[in-house]
Amino acid sequence: MKNEPTTSLFELVTGLSEAVDLVSPVLVNHHKMVAYFSLCLGSELGLSIENTSQTVLAGALHDIGALSISERLEALDFEVEHAHQHAETAYHLLKGFPPFSKIAEFIRFHHVWWNWGEGRQFRGQEVPLESHILHLADRISVLINKEHQVLSQVDNIKKHIEGQSQRMFNPDIVGAFNSLAGKEFFWLDAVSNSISSILSNRIKIKTIQLDLDAIINLADIFSQIIDFRCQFTANHSSGVAVCAERLAQLAAFSEHDCKMMRVAGYLHDLGKLAVPVDILNKPSGLSDEEFQIIKSHTYYTYRILEKICGFEKINSWASFHHECLDGGGYPFHLGEPDLSMGSRIMAAADVFTAIMEDRPYRAGMDEGSALRVLQKMVDNNKLDAGVVTLLKCNFEEINRYRLSAQEVSGNRYHRIVGQSEHPDY
Repeated sequence: MKNEPTTSLFELVTGLSEAVDLVSPVLVNHHKMVAYFSLCLGSELGLSIENTSQTVLAGALHDIGALSISERLEALDFEVEHAHQHAETAYHLLKGFPPFSKIAEFIRFHHVWWNWGEGRQFRGQEVPLESHILHLADRISVLINKEHQVLSQVDNIKKHIEGQSQRMFNPDIVGAFNSLAGKEFFWLDAVSNSISSILSNRIKIKTIQLDLDAIINLADIFSQIIDFRCQFTANHSSGVAVCAERLAQLAAFSEHDCKMMRVAGYLHDLGKLAVPVDILNKPSGLSDEEFQIIKSHTYYTYRILEKICGFEKINSWASFHHECLDGGGYPFHLGEPDLSMGSRIMAAADVFTAIMEDRPYRAGMDEGSALRVLQKMVDNNKLDAGVVTLLKCNFEEINRYRLSAQEVSGNRYHRIVGQSEHPDY
């Protein structure tokens, strides 16, 4: 279709990985570093361009199944042995998206030790070579101390890696590492502030023209990664997405823009990946400092999505959902002249979905209570009166859409968590 967004799978994946790493200063660029080391190791080992590219994408997503900051930080322990649950979670999150089928397999086994060749299999399943590449790339990354000059650390890192050849790591991959480790660029690229452009220039992944249906499927996966970190809002984005899409249809948006609205709904809370899960899961009121951290999430959503070519409209609809007509919202304090109808629809869909959901500190509202809240926000010039009127006139239908979508998402959450805790291999 003429106006469909043109973007690449690589841009979408690196955007997500950047969001995941924002949760702690210790983790900044960890996914991109693992992607970079995977690229170098795969090339040195003579992997095909396709397999090297797939391994790079796997590196950029390898820890997305670690839903809490504690899981992420525990995985930084060099000799961590029991990190398979988050790898399994990532596998179940990714495997249903066809372009990620191979990537999911690589990630599933990326914490399997070589163990003198026994690591060719794990619990009856064959372990791909690419998983062992990811394992070594990941461990190289965690050995780098970002507070010190990287070249001064090379000898110590080599000693650690070589000392675990055969035990933790495939010796052939260690050999490839040794060939690279004496080259200064290998290390300087990895810690460069330009690592994104370095990866983009070197990787051989073609710009994939994803149609909107494929983008919707990918955005749905992203929404699971966002929402599954918090059990209380594990199906929030799915509800917002369908409510926003239906409101857009009622507002006579084109079919194309309605699909774009659904993508924006799935991604509207992308920046919450930068918020510690203990704040998201807090059942009581937030402190002032915690609320300020929460408020940053729309800023991060905007800055991540603005890097994705073709997502300009999706970004404005997704990122401005806490802006208000009176200019009192956040993070940009936009006012009525600055907020498109799409942004106004997203704001109303987000409020509606949130107040209708059960939370640990309150039950979801009934229709009368919800309409009073929405009308008060209209009266205070927070929400658009026309959008709220559409919602009022179609309340039962829109709520039915929300309940159906959130039931599917909730069932998926319990299935994935259960499969990760009790693997089927």
